[in-house]
Amino acid sequence: MPISMVLYNLFRFGFALVFGGLHCALMVGVFREWRWDRRAAGPGYAPQDRAGEDAGTEENPQVSVIIPLRNEARRMAGLLESLVGQDYPLTEFIFIDDRSSDGTAGLLRGFAEQREGVMVITLKENPGPNHKQYALNRGIEAASGSLLLFTDADCEVPPCWIRAMIRRMQDPRTGAAIGPVFKKYGGKGFFHLYQCFDHAIRYMYLVGSTGLGAAGGGFGNNLILRREALQAIGGYGAIPPSPTEDAALISRIRSHSNYAIHSACGSDVPVMTQGESSWKDLINQTLRWNNGGLFSPDRSTRLNFGFLMVTISMGMLAIPLVPFIPSLWPLPGAVFFAMILNTIATLGLFRASLPKKGAAYGLQLIFTPIYFTFLTILGFFGIKVDWKGSRVSS
Repeated sequence: MPISMVLYNLFRFGFALVFGGLHCALMVGVFREWRWDRRAAGPGYAPQDRAGEDAGTEENPQVSVIIPLRNEARRMAGLLESLVGQDYPLTEFIFIDDRSSDGTAGLLRGFAEQREGVMVITLKENPGPNHKQYALNRGIEAASGSLLLFTDADCEVPPCWIRAMIRRMQDPRTGAAIGPVFKKYGGKGFFHLYQCFDHAIRYMYLVGSTGLGAAGGGFGNNLILRREALQAIGGYGAIPPSPTEDAALISRIRSHSNYAIHSACGSDVPVMTQGESSWKDLINQTLRWNNGGLFSPDRSTRLNFGFLMVTISMGMLAIPLVPFIPSLWPLPGAVFFAMILNTIATLGLFRASLPKKGAAYGLQLIFTPIYFTFLTILGFFGIKVDWKGSRVSS
């Protein structure tokens, strides 16, 4: 057999084995995080029922909930309502109003009348370069809690969210715990179902990589952080500017501290967020996430995420060639094998938070690698994205 054919066979079958093996390893990571979450969320944690009793102790830690906002008056009612119902007493709420020009300030005043311990920081200017990152830093500087819990204005949290996320931090070696974020099913049709599936499968990848000790991403709208872990990395201001500031934070904790990072999988912690209204908005959002991984300031994240996206893209770009070069079938075959594994894991872990659509998820698993390929190509072509009306660079 000619050496060229030997090399070709090594390439196509090696690709399938490496890519398929990587996803089998990710399933091991998912299982490890699922086991950790069951232990962390188990019985044995009972905070005091009165706000002033044993406040700030290791058993009853003070928590600061930090929420940046900008012109969110139309979308934040659900969040405020869900926060009013939280049952953990040792909580301060810090809102950073980043130059809002709508009714955001009025809604925050109304919330402060219903809850104690509410602080509103009003920004008159924001130098950036990542405006959300700057706003978060201001909120963290003002926080007094030993635990910092983050979400966004367009989210709704479950009734025991604060208490449940604190449970994930009982082990002092845990520096951060990431919680799942799912999109509300906003209407009939492929577009709305795909948003739900896309968010869930991204989190499944995060759970798997975290379980393997390679956390490089995160959902900043459901994240709890130990203050000591933040101090260990030089403070929030030490995080390089990034279009995905949450992923940059997680990467830095992993690479610059001895604290562990975990992903929560329980049904007591999912945060629900509003979906996008058009394909343009969805592409803008997911391209920002994709670019954050491809061009992350953390080298390990760049390599791991870049390898994953490039190999998915290779498998998808090989599809048009298969009719002419049938022997290329292992490339797309490996990608779709991995997607079947991913879909089973995603639906198995999070089906309670996803629309009940049965066989319709078959179309999602076919479309997802194609969509990821599209985003990867846009990223490598240098396409920029917008966030809150500002152009965000990679």
